[in-house]
Amino acid sequence: MKKYDIKDIKLAADGKNRIEWAERNMPVLRLIREDFTKKKPLAGQTLAACLHVTSETANLLITLKAGGARVVTCASNPLSTQDDVAAALVKYYGIPTYAVKGESNKVYYSHILMALDHKPTLTMDDGADTVSVIHKTHRHLIPGIIGGTEETTTGVIRLKAMEKEGVLEYPIMAVNEAMTKHLFDNRYGTGQSTLDGVLRATNILLAGSTLVIAGYGWCGKGLAMRGKGAGANVIVTEVDPVKALEAKMDGFMVMPMIEAAPRGDLFITVTGDINVIRGEHFLKMKDNAIVANSGHFNVEIDIPALEKIAAAKKEVKPFVVEYRLKSGRRVNVLAEGRLVNLASAEGHPSMVMDMSFANQAKGAEYMVANHSRLEKKVYDVPLDIDRRIAEIKLKSMGVNLEKLTAQQEKYLNSWQEGT
Repeated sequence: MKKYDIKDIKLAADGKNRIEWAERNMPVLRLIREDFTKKKPLAGQTLAACLHVTSETANLLITLKAGGARVVTCASNPLSTQDDVAAALVKYYGIPTYAVKGESNKVYYSHILMALDHKPTLTMDDGADTVSVIHKTHRHLIPGIIGGTEETTTGVIRLKAMEKEGVLEYPIMAVNEAMTKHLFDNRYGTGQSTLDGVLRATNILLAGSTLVIAGYGWCGKGLAMRGKGAGANVIVTEVDPVKALEAKMDGFMVMPMIEAAPRGDLFITVTGDINVIRGEHFLKMKDNAIVANSGHFNVEIDIPALEKIAAAKKEVKPFVVEYRLKSGRRVNVLAEGRLVNLASAEGHPSMVMDMSFANQAKGAEYMVANHSRLEKKVYDVPLDIDRRIAEIKLKSMGVNLEKLTAQQEKYLNSWQEGT
């Protein structure tokens, strides 16, 4: 069994500094870690975490280890690893880590297999790749697995499809569905970090430009909000009539991608679906259009179709590949169509990941305590966990809540009182 596979152990000191910096803004996870250190709710468990290996994730892994779990981690995306953090996890925190920024697809999946060599009893995913591999090729591990957690919209979609088909072999908690996750991580985290990734890669001016956002879920809402705030003219494309109506009433233009294609300067996909931007769209784009993705997998932009219609391509700067079409127009794809916020930037701010990872930690604790009574289904985070995380976060921000009076409590629980 390989103990770890990282870029360079000599990067560990820088990674430790980065981890400690992130921890300053993660008070909810800090409180959970203190509780875990005392109670050891994960004792006896081996937890395989297939997540983005970042400074924020490191603090989650350290918390899980403090809870008594034997923790091993691998990357959930070939471009999202912070190599210094991976080194620090190995050297300073004793966590077997298999992740290298820029790894090939072959290496990416080999790292998942290396993590599975540790024979996990719990899985923790960002995209459900670990669950998928276990169900496809490592079914011998299933009897020893009590449950798992999933943090992304994309992963939850995959897992619910497995549940619907009756092939899911152990319970999963959909951390992504927690209100303290998708309302804040998806909206404020994705909204800020995606534009951060685009700007670091391109240094374009958003003010006065036309930003086309594919998808108006929580991630799309956050992007639209931030884009508008930076002075961009925002267009939204949607397949859901309710979400499209919401985007329209929020003040954004709404139209199909084929109509938005010739108007946009910057295109960002956040749908969780495949081939959202296709060949016919590339052909209509203006010269020097920029295309990026912030959905979990690199399937939202049909890059194979772009390869077919391009006369030439070249890397013009890190994370920017220019495709020159036969017409002479240029289309620039960022970060190979992968998560631009993690590929060319640092991902979500630690202040928002604090809540998401608090849900992961409490989700793992819940699985250990309740797995014997759970079915092979996808479960939402219990409301009491969600509310507790929100309360802790508010307290850390110096915000106090209003309290109901006895009269108000009585009124809300009565059917007899009216006008």
